[in-house]
Amino acid sequence: MTLSRREFVGASVAALLADDKPKRVPVVDAHVHCFAGSKDKDFPYHKDAPYKPAEAATPKALLEAMDGAGVDHAIIVHPEPYQDSHEYLEHCLKQDDKRLKGTCLFFASKEDAPKKLAALAKKCSVVALRVHAYAPERQPPFGKPELKALWKQAADLGLAVQIHFEPRYAPGFEPYVKEFAKTTVIIDHLGRPFQGTPKEHKVVLDWAGKYKNLIMKVSSLPEPEKYPHRKIAPVVAGVIEAFGWERLIYGGGWGAGVSAKAYKAERERIAGYLGRLSADERAAVLGGNAAKLFGFTS
Repeated sequence: MTLSRREFVGASVAALLADDKPKRVPVVDAHVHCFAGSKDKDFPYHKDAPYKPAEAATPKALLEAMDGAGVDHAIIVHPEPYQDSHEYLEHCLKQDDKRLKGTCLFFASKEDAPKKLAALAKKCSVVALRVHAYAPERQPPFGKPELKALWKQAADLGLAVQIHFEPRYAPGFEPYVKEFAKTTVIIDHLGRPFQGTPKEHKVVLDWAGKYKNLIMKVSSLPEPEKYPHRKIAPVVAGVIEAFGWERLIYGGGWGAGVSAKAYKAERERIAGYLGRLSADERAAVLGGNAAKLFGFTS
């Protein structure tokens, strides 16, 4: 079949317009917890669990909520009730290895932690190691070889290190952020500004200009009418100013019994605090940045 000149030009223009059409930016929830529930016998909570959620928050329910809320991908953050036993995380990630990836939890105080981290990374799609410094009894061994060894193992495996802390404990992490400058460090929940003073949190914000390997997670934003009754918008604005939209990712809003409608509403609430950004910049924070960071390709 021979195309006329007019038909050829028309087809060419149509092809160019199709190529120029902007691709949809994926939505990525970078912070989800899954629990089998207190009645589950296959995946019991660890004997040292600091808390034990009674209700189940299963990967099946998560995927259904994601479908209804327009969430393309999610990072399942291994929660403390399972401590460093990752059987349930492995189970969750097997439910959809294209849409789900995981963050693991190991304790540097345990001698075999680096070895176990390497073994888990070979078995399933984990993208980060989480380290807590939250409450006096839940501190990593700051300044000791054990923490450096675990951090180095994560770095050697190409994983990010995800740090969750009260602002008063932030200085303990800075030497590792600085030493492992090529390793991405994800700061959970805005650096927990409402669990510290503005002065303590400013230490975290000041890191943004010094260390380019830092990513801030916009998550766990309290409702304005709830404790600590501090204005949220100025805090988020300060984080945006310090880190820029390019180094922000979003997470949260789903849990046991949360409907797809409520899940989407929480994302929209968080997006409301990003109002100073352009539409494209907000889309990057709500998924584009995380898709690149965690290697989601579809």
